[in-house]
Amino acid sequence: MPSTRDLTRRIRSVKGTQQITKAMKMVAAAKLRRAQEAVTNARPYADTLSKVLANVAARTEQSHPLLEHRSEGRVWLVVVSSDKGLCGSFNANLLRQVEKGLKTQRWPDVELILIGRKASDYFRVRDYAVGYQERDTMGQLTAADGPRLGSMFMKAFTSGQVDEVWLAYNKFISVLRQEITFEQLLPIEPPTADPDAAGGGTDYLYEPDAAGLLAELLPRYVETEVQRVLYDSAAAEQASRMTSMGAATKNAGEMIEALTMLYNRTRQAAITKELIEIVSGAQALGD
Repeated sequence: MPSTRDLTRRIRSVKGTQQITKAMKMVAAAKLRRAQEAVTNARPYADTLSKVLANVAARTEQSHPLLEHRSEGRVWLVVVSSDKGLCGSFNANLLRQVEKGLKTQRWPDVELILIGRKASDYFRVRDYAVGYQERDTMGQLTAADGPRLGSMFMKAFTSGQVDEVWLAYNKFISVLRQEITFEQLLPIEPPTADPDAAGGGTDYLYEPDAAGLLAELLPRYVETEVQRVLYDSAAAEQASRMTSMGAATKNAGEMIEALTMLYNRTRQAAITKELIEIVSGAQALGD
């Protein structure tokens, strides 16, 4: 049985850990609110852009390089992870699903584009082709990262370097739920127009023309989708971290209670032993 000194040291250590996890939970909650606001603020623009693109695509037969389907099958798989750990199974589940897809030959000719330190560290020691990686983007995410990465993907696609671009990330559903999602970014599959929606049965007058409008809308659509994915992943990361740190804080509290009870039992046993020795000594002297 450990001594009371050892138990006191362990209780003090667990209490220190509990304070850290509690503070990390509060920080993650504050960051989650900001990330949720970013996702919420970005959705109206993305939804409106998607509807406009759907209506324009449904009423014109104009072609564009970003809509071109090819048969070569050279694929970029963009994996969006976090830069930091201590967020539960957020990264492990995503990377496991990505590796599972790679092993099943879902994409025969694929290169990995790694966004986030955890994805970079994971695939760096594995035998997969890595075309590009960024290790500090998610920790300092800005509104310019989506357009920057989107431009890089579009340039590679239009130049013929790659035939498809896919995104793999954790989609933010709620604080307690994040969904691993695989989405095709390029070539663009135009959203389907809703004929029952407002303006669904009307046509447009294009200025300057339909081809010019598509040339303006499609790149913005790609950049908006990439930024939305980054915001979703950032919100999902903070939600996962807040949940895991909350669970860690609760477990630390339960451990402190168990150690405190063991400490009290050990201390009581030591006191009882001393009393027995005193009584036994007094009886021996009396005899």
